[in-house]
Amino acid sequence: MLIKESSLSELAKALRLERKRQKLSREQAAAVCGVSASFIRDAESDLQNCTLGKVSQLINGLGMRLQITGLETQPDEAWRKAIGKADFGMGP
Repeated sequence: MLIKESSLSELAKALRLERKRQKLSREQAAAVCGVSASFIRDAESDLQNCTLGKVSQLINGLGMRLQITGLETQPDEAWRKAIGKADFGMGP
């Protein structure tokens, strides 16, 4: 699934369906996934307001997998040069 704003509702629906398939209440899923029941409610209705870290906890806790492709693991040369020249306001 390509994650974009319009597909967040699809992911929310998939999370809800998987929780229900496993016959878990929101409270039970929260305990298994290490998040709150209110977070599960929010994630199943409007993922735009949820942090990626907690969504990842929920996905992994339900035994699901979210795959990201096209992400480079090594920064390219232009990025390294930009960081080397960046002024973070930490020195004279």
